[in-house]
Amino acid sequence: MKSTAFCVLTVVVLAPLYAQRVEYRVSFPNEIHHEAEISATFSQLPAKPIEVRMSRTSPGRYALHEFAKNVYNVKATDGKGNTLTLTHPNPHQWDIPRHQGTVVVTYTLFADHPDGTYSGIDQTHAHLNMPSAFMWARGLDGAPITIHFIIPKEREWKIATQLLPTKEAMTFTAPGLQYFMDCPTELSQFAMREWIVKSADTSYPVRIALHHEGSDEQLDIYAEMIKRVVAEEKAVYGELPRYDVGSYTFIADYLPYVYDDGMEHRNSTIVMSSNSLAKNAVGALGTIAHEYFHSWNVERMRPKSLEPFNFEEANMSGELWFAEGFTNYYGNLLMMRSGMISLDRFAKSLSGGINYIVNGAGRKYYSMVEMSEQAPFVDAATSNDQQNKNNTFLSYYSYGEVIALGLDLTLRSRFPGHTLDGFMRSVWKRHGKTEIPYTNEDLRAELGTFTGSPQFADSVFHEYVYGQAMPDYEALLSMTALKLRKSKEKKASIGGESLRYEDGKAIVNSPSTVDGPLYRAGLDRTDKIITIDKTKLTSGKDLDSLLARHKPGESVEIEYEQRGDVRTTKLTFEENNQLEVVPYETALIPVTDSMNAFRAEWLGSKAEEKFPALTKTCKTCKRAYPFPFEFCHFDRDTLKVFPEK
Repeated sequence: MKSTAFCVLTVVVLAPLYAQRVEYRVSFPNEIHHEAEISATFSQLPAKPIEVRMSRTSPGRYALHEFAKNVYNVKATDGKGNTLTLTHPNPHQWDIPRHQGTVVVTYTLFADHPDGTYSGIDQTHAHLNMPSAFMWARGLDGAPITIHFIIPKEREWKIATQLLPTKEAMTFTAPGLQYFMDCPTELSQFAMREWIVKSADTSYPVRIALHHEGSDEQLDIYAEMIKRVVAEEKAVYGELPRYDVGSYTFIADYLPYVYDDGMEHRNSTIVMSSNSLAKNAVGALGTIAHEYFHSWNVERMRPKSLEPFNFEEANMSGELWFAEGFTNYYGNLLMMRSGMISLDRFAKSLSGGINYIVNGAGRKYYSMVEMSEQAPFVDAATSNDQQNKNNTFLSYYSYGEVIALGLDLTLRSRFPGHTLDGFMRSVWKRHGKTEIPYTNEDLRAELGTFTGSPQFADSVFHEYVYGQAMPDYEALLSMTALKLRKSKEKKASIGGESLRYEDGKAIVNSPSTVDGPLYRAGLDRTDKIITIDKTKLTSGKDLDSLLARHKPGESVEIEYEQRGDVRTTKLTFEENNQLEVVPYETALIPVTDSMNAFRAEWLGSKAEEKFPALTKTCKTCKRAYPFPFEFCHFDRDTLKVFPEK
């Protein structure tokens, strides 16, 4: 014990002697071939070996991505330019055994995958996700960081980032490694729109920096759409987070040469789409809604399992059903409350999640917590071998989303005056504003405190979080005048496997669904279906015609080829179990006043801000309609967000 105490005292005394600093310089050549030259200077180091590393993963991702594969020409010198010995003990690390207190590491970064995880550099922009681009030194996590961008004059790039600005336009700082890694940066000729959002006693600029090929008018309209979503998200929690730099920025690239993605960060978010705003403004806004909700849920209401984020290993968390899944639920809900989507589109989004989870084979193998723990294998993870995930895995995004739906409607019906909004505010006050990381058991305790019924909280977690049960969605949705039903009731099916058609045969694309018709008949991935009931399947139309002639429970002969052998056996059709949610109005079911009131309280706007109405137009008759409408009443054409000239 004495030895331990002495060591602690020694660290405290010596720490001020080494005011470590980190400085990066990033240069972009005149002719860009997806490369940047980067130098990292680590100064005021103690006289011991230094380990310099590339990250293996990135905040918001949970799998390994091995960013070291895209750096080369790695060299090390001292502060005077003298070459230092550099060793490479593993793929991610470079060691400098001897130095005089300053180490300069230079390298070339290759970046040709602009999205929320990786970086992309070309003639039009430099999109940098920091963990994928910058080396760092182990043990210098708390050292202040300065970064200088050196841009050819003819590019006229501006910089969008949540790094801290300085008097020099191209120089920024960060208080330490964790903050630095959480600050994606876009250098381009983007356009920006900004507005002020009031929260308690503070006003925050919220802005979008958009790099796209569309018009300024489109950006103006899109910014108006974002304002409404931001207002509804603030209403859930009653306030904005206190942003570290006093503002929040949506960094957006809507370009044909980027990859579709969204990634949350503490004071900004990255949103990417290969579609233009003209083609998919509402879809792009849905990504904005999801990622912005993360500025509360996951950036400040943070799972203990992810704190601090480990840049060197996969990050496993059993709380992603709440961090990601509940966020997914609110992304769609707040699009509805803000008037950006119609009731029909909202119902369709519920259909997809409920159908996927209720009918998912994976639920028999893992609970929602255990699905969350699978993230390192599925979150943009890569592998060469075939997997059985369609039988064993269900996305924690969708799983958490449908449980959030069930919990929200249950709270509203069983605990008057209580909603999921209220529960999120309760978690925010205890774990978000305080930034005290939570566990699953903390969430269970908070639900018991919020409802005044620990027994209810225990039941919810036992059945749905740690168990594999499903809420009674048909009964819950009926209170809101939404109908859950089978979309193809009493229709025959061979299961939900994906088929592709080649050379007059239907080929099974994925492992057959456990206990499904093909599985019971003995078929599996890559098997070729020659005939079913003596009918050749050369296209999806052939399969549809076949199924229309049969009923669930009927058995027919199936001939197929497996590993070179032709086999014949019996195939028994099952009922198509696909589910859908439709408004009572669509299903021609009467809607009562109580249903209307319940629906309005659930889906109606909660924002204190009032905005002018937005409209869409019909490309044929040019009529304008309130924004949530999907189709022209006269021509049935899909309505356009942006008027056509």
